[in-house]
Amino acid sequence: MPLSRRALLTATTALGAVPFLGVTPAQAKPLAPQPPKSLQPYASYWFPDTFPEGRNPDPGATWRSLKAWRAADDPDLAFNTSTVPLATKRRFTPRPANPTARPDQAKISALVSFGPTTRNPSQGSTGPGAADYYALTHWAYLEELVFWGGSSGEGIILAPNAPVVDAAHRNGVRVLGNVFLPPVAYGGSLRWTRDLVQRDAFGRFPLVAQLIEVARTYGFDGWFINGETDAGGDTQLAADFVEFVKALRRSAPDLSLTWYDAFNIEGRVGWQGALNDKNAAFFQHSRTMFVDFRWSPAKLAESAAYAKSMGRSPYDLMTGVDVEANGWNTREDWDAIVPATRDHVTGLGLYRPEWTLHSLPSATRTPAQFHARDDQFWTGEHTDPTAPNGPGTWRPAAQYAADRSTVSALPFATSFNTGHGTGWYEDGRRTGDTGWNHLGLQDLLPSRRWTVRTSGRRPQVGFDFDAAWRGGSSLLVQGAGGFAANPVELDLYRTRLEVGGGTVELIHQTPQGNAAVEVTVTGSDGRVRRLATTRVRTVNGWTVSVARLPRGRSRTPGRVDAIGVRLTGAATAWRLGALSVYEREADAPDRPAAVRITDHRVTSPTSPTSSTTPTTPTTAELRLRWQPVCGARHYEVHQVLPDGARRFLGGTAGSAYYVPSLHRTSDTEKRAVLEVRAVGPLLSSSRPTTTSLAW
Repeated sequence: MPLSRRALLTATTALGAVPFLGVTPAQAKPLAPQPPKSLQPYASYWFPDTFPEGRNPDPGATWRSLKAWRAADDPDLAFNTSTVPLATKRRFTPRPANPTARPDQAKISALVSFGPTTRNPSQGSTGPGAADYYALTHWAYLEELVFWGGSSGEGIILAPNAPVVDAAHRNGVRVLGNVFLPPVAYGGSLRWTRDLVQRDAFGRFPLVAQLIEVARTYGFDGWFINGETDAGGDTQLAADFVEFVKALRRSAPDLSLTWYDAFNIEGRVGWQGALNDKNAAFFQHSRTMFVDFRWSPAKLAESAAYAKSMGRSPYDLMTGVDVEANGWNTREDWDAIVPATRDHVTGLGLYRPEWTLHSLPSATRTPAQFHARDDQFWTGEHTDPTAPNGPGTWRPAAQYAADRSTVSALPFATSFNTGHGTGWYEDGRRTGDTGWNHLGLQDLLPSRRWTVRTSGRRPQVGFDFDAAWRGGSSLLVQGAGGFAANPVELDLYRTRLEVGGGTVELIHQTPQGNAAVEVTVTGSDGRVRRLATTRVRTVNGWTVSVARLPRGRSRTPGRVDAIGVRLTGAATAWRLGALSVYEREADAPDRPAAVRITDHRVTSPTSPTSSTTPTTPTTAELRLRWQPVCGARHYEVHQVLPDGARRFLGGTAGSAYYVPSLHRTSDTEKRAVLEVRAVGPLLSSSRPTTTSLAW
């Protein structure tokens, strides 16, 4: 389990050592033994080749050798594979929301732990407490994300799980796996460094080939290499490591590689807090380098100059800022990295921004509270990216980094689904009553949270989990005085859409009072147009309204650079459940073919009159597979109940899904019926394909 840097500082001070960027088994949370024959797939982790000597795996861990890994022998591969392509070609940078945000300077990397190394579910989770999850949504400010974790008692090479990669890829953000070589004081062994850089009889690096194969097979974008084992290394080992990095970059130039400033050309660990002669050889063959926290303003200025002398951009250096313990209360010399009145010096590496979740009381925090806090972290105390500030000395990303968007092609649709929730909704009706998380189901969300224009009191805007059109959340606007005297304009999406007419569809409701809504569109000329909406129908308490997009001059396509809404009326609250933009309504996708149960395990309770005699089975776990559907955004799995109602079991962007708990509805039910539907770009569902499990 990833280690708190505050705990590290305490522990390493006692050891007379310096803190490191890593984890320790001593801090791992005890885990219950794995149930026998469990079908649950987990995110993958490995040792390079050999395993720890003289100890047993940490609780719940399964030791695996990356050198011995073969895709054909991986039983969980289908559950761990990302299927969403990286949207780099669709990603663009609109005009910044404020004058201090730079579109072509400092980029941001984030090192995030989404769960423990061991037993991190491949496809999210369901059940009580599952909604309590770090559902990262501010992808617009990120260049890359590192899937953080690893420990000497579990495994030290981590592949990101598919939901994280799928969500990042929709937003054009690269995701890197983690190679962590821990200090000896925390269970590390120099043998693993030597395992990693070993050569075969032909002088090749077997682990280079394996790292490339894993990344390409699983569908993520590269590796973060963090060598912190200092136990007698020498210049020859360092030279081998340089050649290893060089071979990895040369063999797979399409993959990203980030080097962490620790292991150096002397074969020892010596954190520089800078780019210099001791680590430049590694940076030369990497896409970026994470500069250790021991930096100073002078070191960063020298590092930027050094990078330029190598023909590299200084923004390929990610200066580390540790926010794990204090979040926006972290004190740094921001002007040394991203000064407001001159060019940025380097890029930025945020270590553990999931502080926004974990700093809230775990017993009482809610998804809505987390997202409100996360918005403050990224866009400022007042969640206004047009004027981002504080609190205190904090410099939120919106203050120095330009947001980016991938809303650049039609059709486009969103139901403001954040990738977790306390229930699941379809067409405004609740079909799942338990908590869940799965970032692969996350929609493209507004990047500027929140740009609001009004002459009155600024309303509260945020994600709401008490009602939704589809998924687990909606967008809620609350204005204490209503919108009648002071209309509210809310920017939603920065776009780059070529449209020759077409439709904007809103699905909304007004919990309190009445509100009128117009659609606002901004053209490439900067002019904002208001489009009247027409009510089409009402479904389960939600109103479906449409507005017609204007054509360009001479009936040629015009460009839409922003979409928002304008609210008037006496209502004090207004909820938006979905928004879509299309030139013509898309057909529903084809239904999935060859849906089948590939494995299952049925659980029977014991008889009330006997501790050994089982009664009728009541629950089951199972694995499902189907053929992918061309054009499907994701798939949803339901149980069909005897009365015809449907119970949401989960969803995924891939073509395999694990159901952890399927419940029998009664002793007379002979078979459990399951259905799988494909969901298209406009969030329309296919006809179902069913399969069944005999009880």
